[in-house]
Amino acid sequence: MVKLSRFVLQAALAGIAVAVVIALFFPGLLDGDRHTPTAVPAPAEPRQSLQGPVSYAPGVARAAPAVVNIMTSRTVEVPHPLTGVPEAERLFPETPHGPRDREQASLGSGVIMTPNGHILTNHHVIKEAEAIAVVLANGDAHPAAIIGIDAETDLAVLRIAAPEVTAASVGQSRDLEVGDVVLAIGNPFGVGQTVTQGIVSATGRTELGINLFEEFIQTDAAINPGNSGGALINALGDLVGINTAIFTRSGGSHGIGFAIPVDLARDVMNEIIEKGYVARGWLGIEVQAMDRALAESFGLERPRGVLIAGILDGGPAARAGLQPGDVVVGLDGQRVDNAREALNAIARKRPGERIEIEALRDGETLQLDATVDQRPV
Repeated sequence: MVKLSRFVLQAALAGIAVAVVIALFFPGLLDGDRHTPTAVPAPAEPRQSLQGPVSYAPGVARAAPAVVNIMTSRTVEVPHPLTGVPEAERLFPETPHGPRDREQASLGSGVIMTPNGHILTNHHVIKEAEAIAVVLANGDAHPAAIIGIDAETDLAVLRIAAPEVTAASVGQSRDLEVGDVVLAIGNPFGVGQTVTQGIVSATGRTELGINLFEEFIQTDAAINPGNSGGALINALGDLVGINTAIFTRSGGSHGIGFAIPVDLARDVMNEIIEKGYVARGWLGIEVQAMDRALAESFGLERPRGVLIAGILDGGPAARAGLQPGDVVVGLDGQRVDNAREALNAIARKRPGERIEIEALRDGETLQLDATVDQRPV
Protein backbone atom coordinates (compact mmCIF):
# COMPACT_ATOMS: atom_id res chain seq x y z
CA MET A 1 0.00 0.00 0.00
CA VAL A 2 2.86 2.37 0.84
CA LYS A 3 4.43 1.65 -2.49
CA LEU A 4 1.12 2.30 -4.29
CA SER A 5 0.58 5.64 -2.48
CA ARG A 6 4.10 6.71 -3.33
CA PHE A 7 3.51 5.81 -7.00
CA VAL A 8 0.23 7.78 -7.09
CA LEU A 9 1.91 10.76 -5.45
CA GLN A 10 4.78 10.71 -7.90
CA ALA A 11 2.39 10.50 -10.85
CA ALA A 12 0.34 13.43 -9.53
CA LEU A 13 3.45 15.57 -9.03
CA ALA A 14 4.63 14.72 -12.57
CA GLY A 15 1.23 15.71 -13.96
CA ILE A 16 1.32 19.05 -12.15
CA ALA A 17 4.85 19.70 -13.48
CA VAL A 18 3.76 19.01 -17.03
CA ALA A 19 0.77 21.32 -16.62
CA VAL A 20 3.03 24.11 -15.35
CA VAL A 21 5.40 23.70 -18.30
CA ILE A 22 2.49 23.82 -20.75
CA ALA A 23 1.02 26.89 -19.08
CA LEU A 24 4.34 28.73 -19.11
CA PHE A 25 5.67 27.85 -22.53
CA PHE A 26 2.65 26.78 -24.60
CA PRO A 27 -0.29 28.84 -23.34
CA GLY A 28 -2.00 28.60 -26.72
CA LEU A 29 -2.71 24.93 -26.04
CA LEU A 30 -4.91 25.88 -23.08
CA ASP A 31 -6.94 28.50 -25.02
CA GLY A 32 -9.77 26.91 -26.94
CA ASP A 33 -10.25 29.95 -29.17
CA ARG A 34 -6.70 29.67 -30.44
CA HIS A 35 -7.32 26.20 -31.79
CA THR A 36 -9.45 27.66 -34.59
CA PRO A 37 -7.51 27.14 -37.84
CA THR A 38 -6.63 30.30 -39.73
CA ALA A 39 -6.37 30.65 -43.48
CA VAL A 40 -2.81 30.53 -44.82
CA PRO A 41 -2.24 32.83 -47.82
CA ALA A 42 -1.68 30.84 -50.99
CA PRO A 43 1.77 31.33 -52.53
CA ALA A 44 1.86 33.70 -55.46
CA GLU A 45 1.53 31.95 -58.76
CA PRO A 46 4.79 31.80 -60.72
CA ARG A 47 5.23 34.16 -63.65
CA GLN A 48 5.09 31.22 -65.99
CA SER A 49 4.65 27.49 -65.67
CA LEU A 50 7.81 25.64 -64.74
CA GLN A 51 6.52 22.46 -66.34
CA GLY A 52 8.06 21.89 -69.74
CA PRO A 53 6.41 20.09 -72.63
CA VAL A 54 5.85 16.38 -72.24
CA SER A 55 7.67 15.88 -75.53
CA TYR A 56 9.82 18.00 -77.83
CA ALA A 57 8.66 15.97 -80.83
CA PRO A 58 6.47 18.75 -82.30
CA GLY A 59 9.38 21.19 -82.27
CA VAL A 60 11.73 18.63 -83.78
CA ALA A 61 9.20 17.70 -86.46
CA ARG A 62 8.94 21.38 -87.34
CA ALA A 63 12.70 21.90 -87.62
CA ALA A 64 14.11 18.58 -88.84
CA PRO A 65 13.10 18.86 -92.54
CA ALA A 66 15.32 21.96 -92.86
CA VAL A 67 18.45 20.20 -91.54
CA VAL A 68 20.57 18.51 -94.21
CA ASN A 69 23.61 16.26 -94.42
CA ILE A 70 26.58 17.64 -96.33
CA MET A 71 29.08 15.34 -98.03
CA THR A 72 32.29 16.71 -99.49
CA SER A 73 35.19 15.18 -101.36
CA ARG A 74 38.61 16.29 -102.48
CA THR A 75 41.73 14.73 -103.91
CA VAL A 76 44.69 14.47 -101.57
CA GLU A 77 48.20 13.19 -102.11
CA VAL A 78 49.22 10.29 -99.89
CA PRO A 79 52.63 8.61 -99.68
CA HIS A 80 53.06 5.08 -100.99
CA PRO A 81 53.09 2.63 -98.06
CA LEU A 82 56.46 1.22 -99.20
CA THR A 83 58.14 4.57 -99.74
CA GLY A 84 61.42 4.70 -97.86
CA VAL A 85 61.62 0.91 -97.40
CA PRO A 86 64.96 -0.09 -99.02
CA GLU A 87 64.09 -3.78 -99.22
CA ALA A 88 60.85 -3.06 -101.13
CA GLU A 89 62.63 -0.79 -103.59
CA ARG A 90 65.27 -3.49 -104.18
CA LEU A 91 62.73 -6.29 -104.68
CA PHE A 92 60.31 -4.22 -106.80
CA PRO A 93 62.51 -1.70 -108.62
CA GLU A 94 59.98 -1.14 -111.41
CA THR A 95 57.03 -0.51 -109.10
CA PRO A 96 56.31 3.21 -108.58
CA HIS A 97 56.93 4.16 -104.99
CA GLY A 98 56.00 7.84 -105.22
CA PRO A 99 52.94 9.53 -103.69
CA ARG A 100 49.50 8.63 -104.99
CA ASP A 101 46.24 10.55 -105.30
CA ARG A 102 43.33 9.47 -103.14
CA GLU A 103 39.81 10.82 -102.74
CA GLN A 104 39.11 12.04 -99.24
CA ALA A 105 35.49 12.33 -98.08
CA SER A 106 34.10 14.22 -95.10
CA LEU A 107 30.69 14.78 -93.54
CA GLY A 108 28.90 17.69 -91.94
CA SER A 109 25.50 19.30 -91.56
CA GLY A 110 23.67 22.39 -92.78
CA VAL A 111 20.39 24.29 -92.45
CA ILE A 112 18.09 25.35 -95.29
CA MET A 113 17.45 29.06 -94.75
CA THR A 114 15.36 30.12 -97.76
CA PRO A 115 12.78 28.50 -100.05
CA ASN A 116 15.26 29.21 -102.86
CA GLY A 117 17.62 26.57 -101.52
CA HIS A 118 20.18 28.69 -99.64
CA ILE A 119 21.91 26.64 -96.96
CA LEU A 120 23.97 27.83 -94.01
CA THR A 121 26.84 25.69 -92.78
CA ASN A 122 30.30 26.09 -91.30
CA HIS A 123 33.17 27.15 -93.52
CA HIS A 124 35.34 24.36 -92.13
CA VAL A 125 32.77 21.80 -93.34
CA ILE A 126 33.28 22.70 -97.02
CA LYS A 127 36.81 24.12 -96.88
CA GLU A 128 38.96 22.90 -99.82
CA ALA A 129 36.10 20.73 -101.09
CA GLU A 130 36.15 19.91 -104.79
CA ALA A 131 32.63 18.47 -104.83
CA ILE A 132 29.72 19.05 -102.44
CA ALA A 133 26.51 17.04 -102.20
CA VAL A 134 23.56 17.87 -99.96
CA VAL A 135 21.26 15.12 -98.74
CA LEU A 136 17.83 16.32 -97.66
CA ALA A 137 15.90 14.87 -94.75
CA ASN A 138 13.80 12.82 -97.22
CA GLY A 139 16.94 11.23 -98.65
CA ASP A 140 17.11 13.17 -101.92
CA ALA A 141 20.64 14.23 -102.88
CA HIS A 142 21.56 17.38 -104.80
CA PRO A 143 24.87 18.93 -105.87
CA ALA A 144 25.59 22.20 -104.11
CA ALA A 145 27.33 25.38 -105.23
CA ILE A 146 29.24 27.70 -102.90
CA ILE A 147 27.67 31.17 -102.90
CA GLY A 148 30.24 32.63 -100.53
CA ILE A 149 32.21 32.14 -97.33
CA ASP A 150 33.13 34.17 -94.28
CA ALA A 151 36.14 32.52 -92.69
CA GLU A 152 36.22 35.05 -89.84
CA THR A 153 32.93 33.70 -88.45
CA ASP A 154 33.39 30.18 -89.87
CA LEU A 155 30.22 30.43 -91.97
CA ALA A 156 29.47 29.49 -95.57
CA VAL A 157 26.42 29.79 -97.79
CA LEU A 158 25.57 27.03 -100.27
CA ARG A 159 22.72 26.69 -102.72
CA ILE A 160 20.97 23.71 -104.22
CA ALA A 161 18.56 23.58 -107.15
CA ALA A 162 15.73 21.55 -105.65
CA PRO A 163 12.07 21.93 -106.68
CA GLU A 164 10.70 22.09 -103.14
CA VAL A 165 12.62 22.59 -99.93
CA THR A 166 11.52 23.36 -96.38
CA ALA A 167 13.26 26.38 -94.89
CA ALA A 168 13.91 26.67 -91.17
CA SER A 169 11.70 28.79 -88.95
CA VAL A 170 14.23 31.34 -87.70
CA GLY A 171 14.00 32.57 -84.11
CA GLN A 172 15.95 35.28 -82.31
CA SER A 173 19.06 34.25 -80.44
CA ARG A 174 19.10 37.52 -78.48
CA ASP A 175 16.01 36.26 -76.62
CA LEU A 176 17.86 33.20 -75.29
CA GLU A 177 18.48 32.96 -71.56
CA VAL A 178 20.71 30.65 -69.58
CA GLY A 179 18.64 27.61 -68.67
CA ASP A 180 16.46 27.61 -71.80
CA VAL A 181 15.98 24.18 -73.36
CA VAL A 182 17.69 23.72 -76.74
CA LEU A 183 18.11 20.80 -79.11
CA ALA A 184 20.92 20.06 -81.56
CA ILE A 185 20.07 18.43 -84.90
CA GLY A 186 22.76 17.14 -87.23
CA ASN A 187 24.61 14.17 -88.67
CA PRO A 188 27.15 13.10 -86.01
CA PHE A 189 29.73 10.57 -87.18
CA GLY A 190 27.67 10.11 -90.36
CA VAL A 191 25.05 7.94 -88.61
CA GLY A 192 22.17 10.02 -89.98
CA GLN A 193 20.00 12.80 -88.63
CA THR A 194 20.21 12.81 -84.85
CA VAL A 195 18.64 15.00 -82.15
CA THR A 196 20.20 15.71 -78.75
CA GLN A 197 18.76 17.85 -75.96
CA GLY A 198 20.27 20.19 -73.39
CA ILE A 199 20.08 23.73 -72.10
CA VAL A 200 21.74 27.05 -72.81
CA SER A 201 24.77 26.98 -70.53
CA ALA A 202 25.99 30.51 -71.36
CA THR A 203 25.59 33.23 -73.96
CA GLY A 204 28.02 35.68 -75.49
CA ARG A 205 31.07 33.43 -75.11
CA THR A 206 34.17 35.15 -76.52
CA GLU A 207 37.96 34.74 -76.51
CA LEU A 208 37.78 31.02 -77.29
CA GLY A 209 40.26 31.28 -80.14
CA ILE A 210 37.89 29.56 -82.58
CA ASN A 211 37.03 32.49 -84.86
CA LEU A 212 38.16 36.08 -85.20
CA PHE A 213 34.65 37.33 -84.41
CA GLU A 214 33.08 35.31 -81.60
CA GLU A 215 29.84 35.54 -79.66
CA PHE A 216 28.95 31.91 -79.06
CA ILE A 217 26.01 30.22 -77.41
CA GLN A 218 27.32 27.51 -75.07
CA THR A 219 25.20 24.40 -74.60
CA ASP A 220 25.45 20.96 -73.03
CA ALA A 221 23.39 19.38 -75.82
CA ALA A 222 25.67 16.72 -77.26
CA ILE A 223 27.54 17.99 -80.34
CA ASN A 224 29.92 15.59 -82.06
CA PRO A 225 31.98 15.48 -85.27
CA GLY A 226 29.50 15.69 -88.13
CA ASN A 227 27.19 18.05 -86.23
CA SER A 228 29.10 21.08 -87.49
CA GLY A 229 26.84 23.38 -89.48
CA GLY A 230 23.70 21.80 -88.06
CA ALA A 231 20.81 23.42 -86.23
CA LEU A 232 20.45 24.48 -82.63
CA ILE A 233 16.73 24.98 -82.03
CA ASN A 234 14.56 26.01 -79.11
CA ALA A 235 11.79 23.84 -77.69
CA LEU A 236 9.31 25.19 -80.25
CA GLY A 237 11.51 24.28 -83.22
CA ASP A 238 12.80 27.77 -84.05
CA LEU A 239 16.41 27.99 -85.24
CA VAL A 240 18.55 29.88 -82.69
CA GLY A 241 22.09 28.85 -83.64
CA ILE A 242 24.46 27.04 -85.99
CA ASN A 243 26.42 24.31 -84.19
CA THR A 244 30.11 24.93 -84.72
CA ALA A 245 32.57 23.55 -82.18
CA ILE A 246 33.06 21.52 -79.03
CA PHE A 247 35.53 21.51 -76.18
CA THR A 248 36.90 17.99 -75.98
CA ARG A 249 39.92 16.01 -74.85
CA SER A 250 38.87 12.78 -76.54
CA GLY A 251 37.18 13.86 -79.77
CA GLY A 252 33.68 13.25 -78.38
CA SER A 253 31.16 15.40 -76.55
CA HIS A 254 31.90 16.49 -72.98
CA GLY A 255 28.83 18.68 -72.64
CA ILE A 256 30.57 21.87 -73.74
CA GLY A 257 29.46 22.81 -77.24
CA PHE A 258 29.33 26.14 -79.04
CA ALA A 259 26.90 27.50 -81.61
CA ILE A 260 26.97 30.71 -83.64
CA PRO A 261 23.89 32.81 -82.73
CA VAL A 262 21.36 32.84 -85.55
CA ASP A 263 21.11 36.65 -85.40
CA LEU A 264 24.77 36.87 -86.42
CA ALA A 265 24.60 33.95 -88.85
CA ARG A 266 21.59 35.39 -90.67
CA ASP A 267 23.26 38.79 -91.07
CA VAL A 268 26.36 37.14 -92.51
CA MET A 269 24.25 35.04 -94.88
CA ASN A 270 22.26 38.01 -96.14
CA GLU A 271 25.43 39.97 -96.89
CA ILE A 272 27.00 37.03 -98.70
CA ILE A 273 23.88 36.55 -100.82
CA GLU A 274 23.71 40.28 -101.57
CA LYS A 275 27.40 41.14 -102.06
CA GLY A 276 29.33 37.90 -102.05
CA TYR A 277 31.25 38.99 -98.94
CA VAL A 278 30.66 40.55 -95.52
CA ALA A 279 31.31 44.29 -95.13
CA ARG A 280 32.43 45.05 -91.57
CA GLY A 281 33.18 48.24 -89.72
CA TRP A 282 36.80 49.23 -89.08
CA LEU A 283 38.46 52.00 -87.07
CA GLY A 284 42.11 51.49 -87.98
CA ILE A 285 43.30 50.73 -84.46
CA GLU A 286 45.60 48.21 -82.85
CA VAL A 287 44.41 47.17 -79.41
CA GLN A 288 46.04 45.51 -76.43
CA ALA A 289 44.28 43.60 -73.68
CA MET A 290 44.26 45.16 -70.23
CA ASP A 291 45.89 43.12 -67.48
CA ARG A 292 45.85 43.96 -63.78
CA ALA A 293 49.13 45.88 -63.86
CA LEU A 294 47.99 48.04 -66.77
CA ALA A 295 44.62 48.63 -65.12
CA GLU A 296 46.29 49.85 -61.93
CA SER A 297 48.53 52.20 -63.90
CA PHE A 298 45.41 53.78 -65.42
CA GLY A 299 43.65 54.03 -62.06
CA LEU A 300 41.13 51.29 -62.80
CA GLU A 301 39.85 49.06 -60.01
CA ARG A 302 39.92 46.01 -62.28
CA PRO A 303 41.04 45.17 -65.83
CA ARG A 304 38.44 46.49 -68.27
CA GLY A 305 38.43 48.14 -71.65
CA VAL A 306 41.19 47.93 -74.26
CA LEU A 307 44.40 49.90 -74.58
CA ILE A 308 44.96 51.64 -77.91
CA ALA A 309 48.44 50.44 -78.86
CA GLY A 310 48.51 51.97 -82.33
CA ILE A 311 46.42 54.07 -84.71
CA LEU A 312 46.53 54.24 -88.50
CA ASP A 313 47.32 57.76 -89.68
CA GLY A 314 44.28 59.26 -91.34
CA GLY A 315 42.06 56.35 -90.30
CA PRO A 316 38.62 56.64 -88.69
CA ALA A 317 39.97 56.55 -85.12
CA ALA A 318 42.64 59.16 -85.87
CA ARG A 319 40.05 61.44 -87.47
CA ALA A 320 37.87 61.11 -84.36
CA GLY A 321 40.72 62.22 -82.09
CA LEU A 322 41.64 58.88 -80.52
CA GLN A 323 45.32 58.61 -79.56
CA PRO A 324 47.75 55.79 -78.69
CA GLY A 325 47.65 55.24 -74.94
CA ASP A 326 43.91 55.92 -74.66
CA VAL A 327 41.79 53.24 -72.99
CA VAL A 328 38.46 52.52 -74.68
CA VAL A 329 35.93 51.49 -72.03
CA GLY A 330 32.66 51.86 -73.95
CA LEU A 331 31.25 51.75 -77.47
CA ASP A 332 27.78 53.00 -78.36
CA GLY A 333 26.87 53.18 -74.69
CA GLN A 334 27.85 49.57 -73.99
CA ARG A 335 30.67 48.69 -71.61
CA VAL A 336 33.73 47.09 -73.20
CA ASP A 337 35.60 44.57 -71.06
CA ASN A 338 38.03 43.00 -73.51
CA ALA A 339 39.48 43.23 -77.01
CA ARG A 340 37.06 40.69 -78.46
CA GLU A 341 34.04 42.70 -77.36
CA ALA A 342 35.55 45.84 -78.88
CA LEU A 343 36.27 44.13 -82.22
CA ASN A 344 32.76 42.63 -82.34
CA ALA A 345 31.10 45.97 -81.61
CA ILE A 346 33.11 47.76 -84.31
CA ALA A 347 32.67 44.96 -86.86
CA ARG A 348 28.88 45.02 -86.46
CA LYS A 349 28.84 48.56 -87.81
CA ARG A 350 28.35 49.09 -91.52
CA PRO A 351 30.78 51.33 -93.41
CA GLY A 352 29.64 54.93 -93.10
CA GLU A 353 27.84 54.44 -89.79
CA ARG A 354 28.84 56.37 -86.69
CA ILE A 355 30.05 54.86 -83.44
CA GLU A 356 30.27 56.56 -80.04
CA ILE A 357 33.55 55.98 -78.20
CA GLU A 358 34.06 56.40 -74.45
CA ALA A 359 37.76 56.57 -73.62
CA LEU A 360 40.05 57.41 -70.72
CA ARG A 361 43.02 59.75 -71.16
CA ASP A 362 45.16 61.13 -68.33
CA GLY A 363 42.46 60.36 -65.79
CA GLU A 364 39.72 62.10 -67.76
CA THR A 365 36.78 60.57 -69.61
CA LEU A 366 36.37 61.49 -73.28
CA GLN A 367 33.32 61.12 -75.50
CA LEU A 368 34.28 60.81 -79.17
CA ASP A 369 32.36 60.09 -82.38
CA ALA A 370 33.87 58.18 -85.29
CA THR A 371 32.60 57.23 -88.73
CA VAL A 372 33.67 53.68 -89.47
CA ASP A 373 35.29 52.62 -92.73
CA GLN A 374 35.03 49.20 -94.35
CA ARG A 375 37.36 46.63 -92.92
CA PRO A 376 39.90 45.51 -95.53
CA VAL A 377 38.89 42.11 -96.89
